[in-house]
Amino acid sequence: MLSERQELVLRRLVEEYLDAGAPVGSKSLAVGFEWGSSTIRHELATLEELGLLAHPHTSAGRIPTEAGYRYFVDRLLPDDGGHPAPRMALTLVRRELDDAMRATTEALSRVTNLLAIVSAPPIESSTIRHIEVLTLQSQVVMVVVITSTGGVTKRLFQFDAPVDQGLADWAASYLNERLVGLGLGARMLQGRLRDDSLSPRESEFVAALAPVFTELAESAAETLYVDGTARLLCFERAGEVSELNTLMEMLERRVTMLGVLRRTLGERDVLVRIGTENDQPALRSLALVAAGYGLPQRNLGAVSVIGPLRMDYGGAIRAVREAAAQLSSFVAEVYDER
Repeated sequence: MLSERQELVLRRLVEEYLDAGAPVGSKSLAVGFEWGSSTIRHELATLEELGLLAHPHTSAGRIPTEAGYRYFVDRLLPDDGGHPAPRMALTLVRRELDDAMRATTEALSRVTNLLAIVSAPPIESSTIRHIEVLTLQSQVVMVVVITSTGGVTKRLFQFDAPVDQGLADWAASYLNERLVGLGLGARMLQGRLRDDSLSPRESEFVAALAPVFTELAESAAETLYVDGTARLLCFERAGEVSELNTLMEMLERRVTMLGVLRRTLGERDVLVRIGTENDQPALRSLALVAAGYGLPQRNLGAVSVIGPLRMDYGGAIRAVREAAAQLSSFVAEVYDER
């Protein structure tokens, strides 16, 4: 625990460094304080000994360390009262969940000027609502699958021989009867497509259409929405993102990033990980701010931003919290559980 004066000095120094990006000296800090430069220098030296500040050059001022950022976020960050959350300008009502998450990601990146990532709800939370089997041409059939979250998937199938319209109409009725209400990740989905009472012609036709359901499940399981990667490349931050290529590879693999975001699902509020607090090497020179969104009884996904250690933590926390709240409200409406 720091003294009140030490906390004031640390808070002022972090705020000035976040604003200007340059080491902060004792003379600059002394402005507005009742203590002189010598007293400030003494407190700065103490904070440096405690590992909260670093001294890049002998003649220069000091900058926060990861521990200094952590103390600032945990104990010194101003309350939200004087800084309302930025307006996300989201219009999510009556839009598909896919569009809502994409809009949230874009807005979050724009208002924070950081890399924004939103993870989709797990596959098990989405069910099949309706299926259409349409004959576009004599040998071309389109299957349309509508999910409970508003997602619409279309897939074309080419057959060697003309498809009877009666067979297509029967398949639509059969698939709706067998699959509506099942989760995309349900193990029984494939089994429900098989029925020994079907004729060989019917079984072959259903088997030919089956990939639309399996591929839908596979794609839904790895959905991440990312916006703002170019924002990490701006000149003033170049020295703080040396692991950028590794981070981009991590986003491309998706599985690793999804694992990072899943850890936020059990958190009650915003999660902040600074520098080496992150397990993944790609994030150890960066900071992550994330929050879960979903239904009142459980989180379904995560909203997050990634940026340099020198970020506006207060603004990032408020923006992530607001985005998660808006997306939760939309999800509750989509799932009819508001």
